Amino acid sequence: MIDESGGAIDYQEQGAGPTIVLLPGSCSTGAAWRPVIAAWNDRFRTVTTSLLGYGGTAERRTAADQSIGHEAAVAEAVIGRALDRAPGDRVPGGRVHLIGHSFGGLVAVAVALRRRVPLASLTIVEAPAVELLHDQGEARLYEDFRRMTDAYFAAYEAGNRSAIATMIDFYGGSGTFASWPERVRAYAVETTPVNILDWASAFGFPLTSATLAIVDLPTLVLCGSDSHPAARRANALLARCLNGPFQPIDSAAHFMISTHPAEVARFVGDHVDRCEARAVSAPPRRFHVGRPSRA
Repeated sequence: MIDESGGAIDYQEQGAGPTIVLLPGSCSTGAAWRPVIAAWNDRFRTVTTSLLGYGGTAERRTAADQSIGHEAAVAEAVIGRALDRAPGDRVPGGRVHLIGHSFGGLVAVAVALRRRVPLASLTIVEAPAVELLHDQGEARLYEDFRRMTDAYFAAYEAGNRSAIATMIDFYGGSGTFASWPERVRAYAVETTPVNILDWASAFGFPLTSATLAIVDLPTLVLCGSDSHPAARRANALLARCLNGPFQPIDSAAHFMISTHPAEVARFVGDHVDRCEARAVSAPPRRFHVGRPSRA
């Protein structure tokens, strides 16, 4: 656990080797990454956390201030702790590989844009990059997200405690929420107010091709081949704007870190290995703090 003036932040690490910081999505904690971490078989030093309002990480957003910058600040604190504790500074140049799933992927983008911590690479696993759809003129797909969230929020306000099933099934396909273990469903229901804040943060994050152009990192974007068309298109655009490969995972949907952990581990691991090899053979890259984005 990291204790800060803004509140506690979940922190857990294991293994040795190049350091990977893993940001989970909404309605979950760092434990969501366990299947992927297990597939790496101690190949990396992995650091996990929970986003605002989940696990032991204290909420910092308010109804008046839902900026994704609050989420990015938490991720930056985790990265700072990981660098402080990196045994022998195993990451070339004292940097970490940042990986984010779902809303955690959007937070990872915000961290990269802010440029306040040194990153070796970036991997986005199907982020809800809704405002990039809007920027790129994908009005129909953007409205798919808007209609889903409007219906979900309205149902919750009307007293439907399981309204979050609408969002889960949008991402995973009809019946996904019902298929989850009871304790997982219960946690999603319990944290619905936090997830509603997450969507406010996502819709309030002005992603454009111009803002993304400042990110100068080796980037990989993963997406499920069976995910909702709006999610697939948003992430294809994200990959294009970040000049990185877009890699669909066959037969997977949004919750691929649980359903297809071996495939996620393989693509992410190979990406990290390539970045590590490149860093060893290239001159050290100086990290500049300054002119951060206001994300």
